[in-house]
Amino acid sequence: MNTFIAVFIGGGLGSIARYGISRLVTSNFEKINPVATLISNIASTLILGIILFYVSTKFSVSTSFKAFIIIGFCGGFSTFSTFSFEIFELIRSGNTLMAFANIVISIILGIAVLFIIAKSYNTI
Repeated sequence: MNTFIAVFIGGGLGSIARYGISRLVTSNFEKINPVATLISNIASTLILGIILFYVSTKFSVSTSFKAFIIIGFCGGFSTFSTFSFEIFELIRSGNTLMAFANIVISIILGIAVLFIIAKSYNTI
């Protein structure tokens, strides 16, 4: 499969998955849903870590498949722009503490997930 097509299809599927999580997760926020974005971003990081640290070391994986999952699906499933917008909206609406908590939790949890996966497969 052409790598460009793999990224295109993976990105579309990842975006649909992110939209599905947003629809499933309820929130007290009127225009934003930082909980859904956190779940999507951490789940995407988990998938990325499993592909990078487990699947790639245990199986022969094509470049197109890696691009499909890592760049396409994970890129579409996670979202920095929505994360940034939600932080902006939280601060603008006076929820500054929630905004900074979201930043800290998202970054620390995302990096921790990668370290845990890497450590569990002895890659660090």
